[in-house]
Amino acid sequence: MRQALARRDIGAVFHLAHREAGISFNKLAEATGIRAERVSQLTKGDGAVTSLPVLERISDGLRIPGADLGLAVRLWEAPEPPDRQEQDGDDPMKRRDVLRGALAAGLAGPGLAALTTTRHDIDTALAAGHGDVEFWESTAERYGYGYNGRPPATVLTDIVEDFTELNTLLSQPQTAKGRSALCYVTGQMAGMAAIVLHDLGQHREAHRWFGTAARAAEQSGDALLHAWVLGREAMVPLNYGAPEAAAQLAERARHIAGDRPSAPAALATAVAARANAVAGHRAKALDAVAAAETLTGRLGALQQADTWFGYPMQKHHVHMSQALTWLGETDRAYATQQEALKLTRTPSLMTRALIAIDTASCRARDGEHAEAVRVALEAYSDLPTSYRTGLTRSRVEALCQALPASAPGLDALSDVLAQAA
Repeated sequence: MRQALARRDIGAVFHLAHREAGISFNKLAEATGIRAERVSQLTKGDGAVTSLPVLERISDGLRIPGADLGLAVRLWEAPEPPDRQEQDGDDPMKRRDVLRGALAAGLAGPGLAALTTTRHDIDTALAAGHGDVEFWESTAERYGYGYNGRPPATVLTDIVEDFTELNTLLSQPQTAKGRSALCYVTGQMAGMAAIVLHDLGQHREAHRWFGTAARAAEQSGDALLHAWVLGREAMVPLNYGAPEAAAQLAERARHIAGDRPSAPAALATAVAARANAVAGHRAKALDAVAAAETLTGRLGALQQADTWFGYPMQKHHVHMSQALTWLGETDRAYATQQEALKLTRTPSLMTRALIAIDTASCRARDGEHAEAVRVALEAYSDLPTSYRTGLTRSRVEALCQALPASAPGLDALSDVLAQAA
């Protein structure tokens, strides 16, 4: 244990505390203020703790003497009265005299210990937050793969809980590079929380979280992240009845992303196509459809990653499906819907339902009202209750409003919507 403490190998410390002393991960988490999940990851050698405030929190929470971690004497272990502690600790001349005396005794024993402590403090300051930033980057990447079969509310709960610890890190002093990296991760995490809120139908709260994500993205200095946030935000007014506002946001995102092919640029252009189509601006919508096709065809493999941050071909076909449906280009819409389903062996529940609802909308535009109701009813009824809110519900409601009141089966579809309310 002393060797692990001397190396500041907190993963090994947690591992020994868990294995030898039988302290649970939850107890370690409670004592140190680190999430139980991360405690478990650290014990497996995944990541490291280099932040000085976190090391101090671990020292205090587990009652590890400060010297064992190369820290100053902790208040709870100092025998002197508090007033003398403060006087000695805050007096630079006193600290200088102590160091001079230790070094005068030779570069062994106290002298070497004093040098080692000073060097550790410098190394810690230089690397402050580095391990934490790497952890949060991997956390954001993990969330970026989407729902993976989990209900949106569950994913949202996990993201928001993680923000508690991330917020603590943001409030601590950082290097300029570290601060930029933390702002980037914050923008990603806030953006993903907003995406889930949008899917759950909480569009007002989604706007607020997108606002936070945009501020973080601006502070990170990364234009593509900023464009991604605005492109995703544009889908909120688009899906909840304000296509003109959506088009403005999407165009702003396109401007920030620039002309070079990128996932944010392709996303913003596709959303602009959808928004203009819904708003009735046919020429603008067709131009944006063509531009989105061109951009998507020039994306590299990394930009086409099947994550919330990438722009895979399946996602592209889903966007084009709705744009072409609203434009009345039903033949092209049917083709892109089939392509979307082919590109993934197991499309997500949300994706499969939205494609089916687009197919139903195409049927309605072609005058096949009974078939439109049948397809929509089957797709919506097959969804788990937790998925019958927000985006899927709003799409089905829009279809019901577009169909004539005499459409066969419309009452049944309306009843299912009422039951899910």
